[in-house]
Amino acid sequence: MLLLHLPEDVLYHILSYLDYKSLSRLSQVCKIINRFVSRDVVWRKIAKQFLNTGITWNGTDIYPHIPLKQRIRTAQNWYDGVCRRSISVRWKTKLLPWLQLDQDILFLSQASNIGAYNLHKASKKPQQSAFKIYSGHKGDVCRFVITDSHLISGGSDGKILIHSRGSDMTLGLFGHGQEVNCLDCKDELIISGSRDRTARIWTLTSSSSRATIPMFDRVWSVAISPTGSSFATGTSCCENSSPIRIWDVERSACVCRLGTEFRRGAGVLDIVFESPFQLFTCGYDTFIRLWDLRLSPQKCVREWEEPHDSTLYCIQTDKNHMIASGSSYYGVVRLWDKRQTKCLQFFQLSSDPVSSPVYCLRFSSSHLYAALATALHSLDFRQSPTYIR
Repeated sequence: MLLLHLPEDVLYHILSYLDYKSLSRLSQVCKIINRFVSRDVVWRKIAKQFLNTGITWNGTDIYPHIPLKQRIRTAQNWYDGVCRRSISVRWKTKLLPWLQLDQDILFLSQASNIGAYNLHKASKKPQQSAFKIYSGHKGDVCRFVITDSHLISGGSDGKILIHSRGSDMTLGLFGHGQEVNCLDCKDELIISGSRDRTARIWTLTSSSSRATIPMFDRVWSVAISPTGSSFATGTSCCENSSPIRIWDVERSACVCRLGTEFRRGAGVLDIVFESPFQLFTCGYDTFIRLWDLRLSPQKCVREWEEPHDSTLYCIQTDKNHMIASGSSYYGVVRLWDKRQTKCLQFFQLSSDPVSSPVYCLRFSSSHLYAALATALHSLDFRQSPTYIR
């Protein structure tokens, strides 16, 4: 009890020297100490070192509604690869599905439709039927993004549709001459890329593009910077010597070229901004690459190679230490710790004779969802390690 007579700031300082196992043991001494040790402020420093706890590189908390102690329990399972696998949704025809996750709603594209599925409170699995369907494309949906109020989709018909999430209203943009391969949206800004070798800049309030940028190569991926002042494009690397380019939004001008050493055909299939000055890319060259835009010249500062020489279709990060990637063979999802060069964990999700790529993956603090050609897979990492109680 003498320990609890100390001022709180002194007690916090003492606890900052303990690791997570010691804190867990201390929390079992009595109920009063347990309540004190369970506070987020005690675990925040430790949480920064774990995978997918929701604490980002700049200290922002992505999951403030979940106690940090609980997240660290789950984070140990991410690191050890301890999870429960299941197939949440199946379909008969082979598709190129895409996913988005918004708290307890999962959005899944299947052919020309996008379904919004509620996640079960306990299992976090999508319910069997969608509570809302977004439609309007005459071909398959290739990509879509969500905001608080809208869902923006691009299809193989070359059209871009803006759906209202609160009503049945849909605004149709003219789109591109060929299929829309990629989309991104931030605030009122929309960037699209197409097989017609152009990237276009749009706004949510206009049905015509603000600018059209000739790319002279098929555009596979786009990503808007967190500041909204620039965006990145990734091309097929068949005609251009640099498949990754950074563009100024206001001037529609290229300000940076990356990947000049890439071989022909090493197209960039996914781009993720980690911060305003760092971005990750992956694609046909089988590498995840981290680029630093603060350097002059800008260059790749770290890379992770896919062990089986497979194309990497998609990547996601926790904006701290973890990367998740989806490869082109046998539905393999890999987890990476940025502080290591080798793969941390991998999960083979496809057992079919004809393997399927992981077309898209998304994760929350406790679950990872992966979309393959004929099914949506779910990985639940909430099994509790015995040493964190």
